[in-house]
Amino acid sequence: MRRVALSLGRTTLAALLLVPALAHPVSAAPEGTLTWGLHVTLAPRWLDPGDTEAFITPYMVLYVDLPEQWDPKSPWHDRRVRLAASHALDRKALNEAETLGMSRPTGGLIPRSLQFAKVYEPPAYDPARAKKLLAEAGYPNGFDAGTLTPFPPYFSLAEGIANYLQGVGIKTRIRTMERATFLTEWRGKKIKNVIMGLGAPAGNAATRIEAYVTKNGIYSSGVVPEIEDLYQRQVRETDGKKREALVHQIQDIMHDRVLHVPIYELAFLWGIGPRVEEACVDHIKGFSYSAPYEDLKLKAGK
Repeated sequence: MRRVALSLGRTTLAALLLVPALAHPVSAAPEGTLTWGLHVTLAPRWLDPGDTEAFITPYMVLYVDLPEQWDPKSPWHDRRVRLAASHALDRKALNEAETLGMSRPTGGLIPRSLQFAKVYEPPAYDPARAKKLLAEAGYPNGFDAGTLTPFPPYFSLAEGIANYLQGVGIKTRIRTMERATFLTEWRGKKIKNVIMGLGAPAGNAATRIEAYVTKNGIYSSGVVPEIEDLYQRQVRETDGKKREALVHQIQDIMHDRVLHVPIYELAFLWGIGPRVEEACVDHIKGFSYSAPYEDLKLKAGK
């Protein structure tokens, strides 16, 4: 099995993948160039001048998780505070800085491309309204929210979020972890204060809901009884339209209560070298990588 040579751009890439198996015998497999920027922070633009840009928006949403909202003594228990945090974020600017504007800002935790997903536009960037909401909730001077622990390796995005929160008076301190440790701690409900999470469970909107807002969810930190009831009802529902309506009701509750602060549906950025004719970008919808491998092609004579 030969490999397509990977072109490395001018930034820190936290994950790089080699492309296996072009559809030729091993002895005859030509080499080409295909660049993947996966889990990257892009500043400045990292693609080589000869590369063609492409991107995929897989079924992933970066968001702020607020596990302390279930504690009546926490500022996050007040919906107005959670909504203030959402209005404090300039999602467009974060998107431009981190993924060249190719991600999709959103107001919903469920990617719009998933079955049964309901689309919510992102809240407007409005620091004045955020400060007003904080004052109404009893925090005119803001408050110390403790640590902000981001999903590795999106640390610079977390720094941007922390800066925007600081701008309205919500103070945080970035706490980084290695990914395996982070996932173990997150699933074990051991990370406190503020979490910047990444949602990517496979399936449809219902499987996302199960993971993040039901009593047995691996990433849930509390339960809304109404959501739990609706979730169990949609599990038993065999009529597709009725099931979709139940799942939409759950998403409405999640959105209205500001259970999370969605940021954007993450784009995976690609740079395709000049020798590649067919890179198989998004041939399998929602799949982050080049596939099917047997369909990869180089230009004739290259």
